[in-house]
Amino acid sequence: MAVWLLPTIISGIAVIVACFGESGREALSFFRPAIAQGEFWRLATGHLAHLGWSHLVLNLAGLFLVWYIVGAAFEWRHWLIIIVVTVAGMDIGLWYFEPQLLWYVGLSGLLHGLLAAGIVGAFRSGRIEVRILAALLAAKLVYEQLFGPLPGSEHTSGGPVIVASHAYGAVSGAIAAALIRIRVRARRSI
Repeated sequence: MAVWLLPTIISGIAVIVACFGESGREALSFFRPAIAQGEFWRLATGHLAHLGWSHLVLNLAGLFLVWYIVGAAFEWRHWLIIIVVTVAGMDIGLWYFEPQLLWYVGLSGLLHGLLAAGIVGAFRSGRIEVRILAALLAAKLVYEQLFGPLPGSEHTSGGPVIVASHAYGAVSGAIAAALIRIRVRARRSI
C-alpha cells in the first residue's frame, strides 16, 4: 500500500490547488515574469496547477495509470529522487531552451518522466512489454516534436499542450533512473 503513497500525495496537493480555481492557478503556475522577479516556488507548483478540472482529472488518471504500470520499478525514496530530478530538468529545459514560453501548468511532463524512469528501471528485465512501451513512448515524443500535440489533446485538456515539457520530462526521468540504477548496482558490487 505504501507504494501508492507518492501518487496519492501528488494528487491530493493538485486537487487542493485546483480548489482555489483561477486565482490559485495564477498564483502557482510556472509564469516566467514572476519567476524572474523571484517567485521561485512556481518552479515546483506550476506542475501541480492545472488549466481546469478536466485537465486535472486527465493528468491524475495518467498519474495512476503510469504508477500502476511502472510504480514497482523503484523504491519510494528512489521515486522521490526521480520526481525532484524530473521537475528540475523540466524547469531548466523550459527556462533556458523555451524562452518564448511564458507560462506552463500540469503534470504531463512529470508523467512522461515517471514513465521513462520506469522503463529504464525495468529495461534490463528483457520483458517484451517494456521494450514495446519504450518504443511507444519514443514514437510519441518524436511525433510531438515533429508535428505538435497529439490530435485532440488540446481540446481534451482545455488549452495548449506544451510538448517540450514531455520531452524534457522524459529525458530527465530517464537520466535520473539510469543514475540510480548505476549507483544501486555499484553499491551491490562492493
